[in-house]
Amino acid sequence: MHRNHKPAPAVRTARLASCALLATAAALVSCERGSSDGADETATGPSGCPAVHARAQAAVTRAERTDIPWGGPTGGPAAVSGRAIVYVAQTMTNPGVAGAAKGVREAARVIGWDVRVIDGGGTPAGIQAAMSEAVALRPAGIVIGGFDPDSTASQAARANAQGIPLIGWHAVPEPGPSRRPDLFTNVTTRVQDVARISAQWIISDSDGRAGVVVITDASIPFARNKSDLIRKELAACSGVKLLSVENIPIPDASSRTPREISSLLSRFQDRWTHSVAINDLYFADAAPAFRAAGEKGSGPPFNIGAGDGDPSAFQRINSEQYQAATVPEPLTLQGWQIVDEFNRAFAGRPASGYTAPVHIATEGNSEGATTWDPSGYQEAYRKIWGK
Repeated sequence: MHRNHKPAPAVRTARLASCALLATAAALVSCERGSSDGADETATGPSGCPAVHARAQAAVTRAERTDIPWGGPTGGPAAVSGRAIVYVAQTMTNPGVAGAAKGVREAARVIGWDVRVIDGGGTPAGIQAAMSEAVALRPAGIVIGGFDPDSTASQAARANAQGIPLIGWHAVPEPGPSRRPDLFTNVTTRVQDVARISAQWIISDSDGRAGVVVITDASIPFARNKSDLIRKELAACSGVKLLSVENIPIPDASSRTPREISSLLSRFQDRWTHSVAINDLYFADAAPAFRAAGEKGSGPPFNIGAGDGDPSAFQRINSEQYQAATVPEPLTLQGWQIVDEFNRAFAGRPASGYTAPVHIATEGNSEGATTWDPSGYQEAYRKIWGK
């Protein structure tokens, strides 16, 4: 459900009161600091990009629907019994990685498999050690949980040589099988779709007039690619101005984000109307800095997470505490999908080819929920597995 406010920066500044006394729109614009970049138009003016704005509104309306039927597989091999898999996590402090791991554990209990989770701790050395441990266990399969397989190329090669199938979760940019690196499949929404709808939400929400901060982790190729795609989509609207791209590694988010938010508020003040981060967790760490600066929890700036839709993100959205929307991964579903894909690999069958659709969750359509999952997937997978 699209919010009806018109969040132009002028709403946030006391200067507008004196500017409103001026007779012409030109005088109003010249009175507003930073107007030369086009991000300080009034809320009553025309859209900053009418055609792009209209397309964005239509896309957002579709993505905010909650009555999406199950569109995944309805057939496949029955459960292969007695398998053990290892989930290697980039870091379990990443809510998306942890949420997918939770889904894997849940589905493994249903299908009757053992699961071990090894936390890489978010560092290259830690992830390599975790992968080495995983391969040494000689499991039936290994999950690459949220990190670049090329960063553990030697370990992945050993797994491939031993016939251990690797399945990625957000491991490479595209969903589906991968030859280089060699993954049976990669489970993710399409990063292009997530990036596009995140930017379109900003364009729609701002009526095509916004000053935007993008937050990313350039050390993760998947995340860097996502933020690059977001920037490209934002650039399609001439009324949207990119104020800053902040590179904050996810393991450093809790320490660095509050400082960066304080600095950004000081630099951009009323020009900053919207933010988009490649992961919701940044807004958990940003909230204290926004609060200390006296910013309202309901915005602006209006913040959207381009993944992963963890429970804390929903809680911030539902209580209007420094996050307005998220493009959630259906994390539990993706955990179940990972188990189903392994079952197909063990049975000598190809990957399912399923990719979950993008969704936008807001206070208006989440109905108090703290997760997003399409309906029907558990019943479908149980029927396939005979469980």
